[in-house]
Amino acid sequence: MSLEVVGAGFGRTGTLSLKFALEKLGFSGCYHMMELMGHPEHAAEWLAASRGDDIDWDALFTGYRSAVDWPASAHWKTLAERNPESKVVLSTRDPDRWYESVCNTIYRFSSAGLESDDDGERGRAEWAHQIIWQKIFDGRLDDREHCISVFRANEADVRATIPAERLLVFEARDGWEPLCEFLERPIPEGDYPRVNTTEEFLSRWK
Repeated sequence: MSLEVVGAGFGRTGTLSLKFALEKLGFSGCYHMMELMGHPEHAAEWLAASRGDDIDWDALFTGYRSAVDWPASAHWKTLAERNPESKVVLSTRDPDRWYESVCNTIYRFSSAGLESDDDGERGRAEWAHQIIWQKIFDGRLDDREHCISVFRANEADVRATIPAERLLVFEARDGWEPLCEFLERPIPEGDYPRVNTTEEFLSRWK
């Protein structure tokens, strides 16, 4: 199945809300990091992809019409090339708030997982460090300026690579209207999804 929507934004830019929004608009399923809970066998494929190895992208995305969040968004360029009819959504937010959110949520708990006595939890943490914190940020998550520079560089690369008519730069606070207009879908009833805030993330972990 070809992807119809490719997400190019980093994790913690409203990607889970965007997943739910895309699925409500008919782009189901939407691949998000949380899909790995149901498909742990995908972890090895993503690790191989992060090394630059050839993988079976079609098999990996069987049953999915869209993809957002890490690890998929780290490969937005490949996915956009492989799915030339797809549209690209660059989810974004204020870079300083993004950095604080990352440090307080996914990085904090994946780092704690490295010290876990549970083999599965420790293995998942090591995987996240390899394909995200090391691969994307050079293991320098304590360096705010470096991480924000990486964040901005990714956005600049997306804007420079994807033609304007194929790209939507989107913040969750923009709501349904620009997303629906871009994807040529009617605006659904109900508010745009607002999920997985820092407070909600921390509450689940507690």
